[in-house]
Amino acid sequence: MAATKKIAVDAAAPPLVLATPDYWAEACKHLVKKDRVMKRLIPQFGDAALRTRGDAFVTLARSIVGQQVSVTSAQAVWERFVALLPRGMKPASVLKLKIDDMRAAGLSARKVDYLVDLAIHFESGKLHVKDWAAMDDEAIIAELVAIRGIGRWTAEMFLIFYLMRPNVLPLDDPGLIAGISHNYFSGDPVSRSDAREVAEAWKPWSSVATWYIWRSLDPLPVAY
Repeated sequence: MAATKKIAVDAAAPPLVLATPDYWAEACKHLVKKDRVMKRLIPQFGDAALRTRGDAFVTLARSIVGQQVSVTSAQAVWERFVALLPRGMKPASVLKLKIDDMRAAGLSARKVDYLVDLAIHFESGKLHVKDWAAMDDEAIIAELVAIRGIGRWTAEMFLIFYLMRPNVLPLDDPGLIAGISHNYFSGDPVSRSDAREVAEAWKPWSSVATWYIWRSLDPLPVAY
């Protein structure tokens, strides 16, 4: 459960929902107590918390668009993409788009293929959408990575931003690794093992700590 407030963002995507998960305050209290960096970071951002669009298809589509590009670049491409869909970002609508128009919006040929495959999976009913809330993280990841273009990173973004799972540690995320390097190692290179060791203190609230690490690098909140 979460307290929510709708914020209009663009016509083709559902309104952005400012979501405060029920666990957020408890997580922050734990992190401030257990981790010196979190003790410094968390107060800097006041009541800010996760934001979600509350739409599974949109969250996954945005994650695909955001693969291997900066937040700014991803947003620019996304805005051009949704402009092609004045009636809304729906699987059936995406399947009706011309490939040339999607490419002209700035999507690579590979990402076009991925978005089409994602839409097909939603339209065909292959995904157990209604069961996700009751499934554990790894079971959901296993189902999602069967879709072309969705690897573990994209599935983990979905767990954090759509299902708002509290203890996701996306070690494949370059922003998380860069943020750990900056905040814990004075900018020195960081291995996955180093990052995992730092994150031991974050359990069982790794998603929350990850969100603050992202914010420490970019004042623009990450949202999928």
